[in-house]
Amino acid sequence: MPHHAEHSRGIHIHPSILSADFARLAEELARIRNADAVHVDVMDNHFVPNLTLGLPVVQAIRRATELPLDVHLMIQDADRWAPDYAEAGAESVTFHAEAAGAPIRLARELRSHGAKAGMALKPATAVEPYLDMLEELDLLLLMTVEPGFGGQPFLDVVLPKIRRAREALDGSGVPVALQVDGGVTRDTIMRAAEAGADVFVAGSAVYGAEDPEAAIDELRSAPLR
Repeated sequence: MPHHAEHSRGIHIHPSILSADFARLAEELARIRNADAVHVDVMDNHFVPNLTLGLPVVQAIRRATELPLDVHLMIQDADRWAPDYAEAGAESVTFHAEAAGAPIRLARELRSHGAKAGMALKPATAVEPYLDMLEELDLLLLMTVEPGFGGQPFLDVVLPKIRRAREALDGSGVPVALQVDGGVTRDTIMRAAEAGADVFVAGSAVYGAEDPEAAIDELRSAPLR
């Protein structure tokens, strides 16, 4: 049985505002109205070697757009801080498996706040230890670059992991979105979609384009050609 879930589930594009002009955030959000959600990277300069934005900016983004917020927490002590982002109105909050002491409890807490629960894995983190907790999640994010900075090239070494995750999801029947983040372009989105991913974070591929909404449409249709 083919695992081409992208045809039945659709391709979802979540532009990353990490690549946007932070001084003009409201305008930048208005340039991606056809996106499926806004991907918001929160980095603490500890879990990853970069510092981006925190809760006050997420609250400001929430006021500035009606698009769903897909918050990706690249922070230590996710158990303590992640629920605050659900309370701030993020539709989806993703914590890193490597930064969570009690991932199942945290996923349940996020859901209890009305948010979707996402869990992210760095490129070298195996997916197998987490397959038994898939039903606790709404989204599984497999990083296709080492987290911390935008504009990095896509790591094809992650493709077999995407395939294994897709097989596990299809086998379990649990409706978990399979997201990839890092180096997503018109070329790499085809490889990642073929491997089974259905939600794609794109930074420079969207905000580096003259017309971000046209770039979103191109990314969305690329795997279906």
